[in-house]
Amino acid sequence: MTQNLLKLDFGAALPEGGSVSRNGSEWDALEEALRDADGWLRSDVNRRRDGFGWLDLPQTDLAEVIEAGQWLAAFDAVIQVGIGGSALGSLMVANALLHPCHNELSRSERGPRLYVADNADPAGTRALWEMVDPSRTALVVVSKSGSTAETMANFLWLWENLKKVLGEERALKQLLVVTDPEKGLLRAFVAEKKCRSLPLPSTVGGRYSVLSAVGLAASAALGVDVTDLQAGARAMDEVLLGAGTMEENPAWLLAGLHWLHFLRGRNMTVLMPYADGLRDFTEWFAQLWGESLGKEGKGSTPLRALGAVDQHSQVQLYTAGPDDKLFTIIDVADRGERLILPSPSDASLAPLAYLGGQEMGAMLQAEARATAATLASLGRPVLWLEIPRLDAFRLGGLVYLYEVVTALTGRLLSVDPFDQPGVEQGKRFTYGLMGRKGFEEEGRKSTEAFARIESRTVSC
Repeated sequence: MTQNLLKLDFGAALPEGGSVSRNGSEWDALEEALRDADGWLRSDVNRRRDGFGWLDLPQTDLAEVIEAGQWLAAFDAVIQVGIGGSALGSLMVANALLHPCHNELSRSERGPRLYVADNADPAGTRALWEMVDPSRTALVVVSKSGSTAETMANFLWLWENLKKVLGEERALKQLLVVTDPEKGLLRAFVAEKKCRSLPLPSTVGGRYSVLSAVGLAASAALGVDVTDLQAGARAMDEVLLGAGTMEENPAWLLAGLHWLHFLRGRNMTVLMPYADGLRDFTEWFAQLWGESLGKEGKGSTPLRALGAVDQHSQVQLYTAGPDDKLFTIIDVADRGERLILPSPSDASLAPLAYLGGQEMGAMLQAEARATAATLASLGRPVLWLEIPRLDAFRLGGLVYLYEVVTALTGRLLSVDPFDQPGVEQGKRFTYGLMGRKGFEEEGRKSTEAFARIESRTVSC
């Protein structure tokens, strides 16, 4: 059944000018490998393992999330404290579905203002705090383990300052904790303080958590129809489950083509939407893709771009630089807003007369097609992905599609798409350098490793 979610054109992404045909042995072998990968992903045994829980999120009851969103909606501002997957999902949804200047609208025109405390940069955290009225601000802290140093540093500072201003009893009434339902530091905090909380299922990793309370609680407060987001993901899941061949399954196509190009030395993937509302989608994708696949000397480096802005910064490299990238151009058929360009009335602007009467969105779509065509004409592999419009339903479908694509690609690469050992090592070194008990050896190793960097110096 057609769900009107998206259209994917892949003729210019077939390796070596299309020599991989539907009837070719490599294509057949790839389809079989993807069928096996899909079976692995959806097996009943694996579905109960850590990392696989996001597959069930499209069917999750959202009553608790919606209730929390209604509670948050009464505040003038919401500060979400998290990093990586605990922050990027909410930012992505807000960027895609809210007014581009949401925080600057009057209170009658918007829900709460949204601020995200992700990086542990004191200037940013202090500036954020100075933008809000503590008495009308909700604090949402997101961490499954409760041990992420950056998140807990921001939480500690903001929480203590909220208590200073309001007192603990009042501050607790303005706090929401999203964490593991059974264990971890923040779960212990919830048990001690009896504050409001929402569960982040233990089998869902942060970068796959956008369709859980992590990404949906603040989104619901801001007026996003989170049931539509979930419905889009569910519709995409139905499409993927009902597809019997490569050419019917956009997830198999995207994963398979990334794999084929990886084998040919194209170990970078460029995601380039021609829509401001998908700018933060590329940020979310970059973490999902890079952290899931970069292991054991393998991986595909995600490159973020925004059309048409990056036509004037990156496309020169894409067209005349090394042929080491697979490109995905994302276009939006109906942009909603229509701006008709006036004919110039000034004599000096007469050369711009060709723009008069044109629609600005049509020009952006023409630029998207021109970029894709330019790359294809040079033999660069290009995928063209088009969504009918950017709304909650299509965004939910797009999120779920790329989560499946990432997991399948990891399976083809023979890496675990749900762990992040490189990130964990950095966390352990940070704990050691910050004096956390039990991590003294990591602190010593980190100091020794950094000494190698400092062994040769130039100062000016």
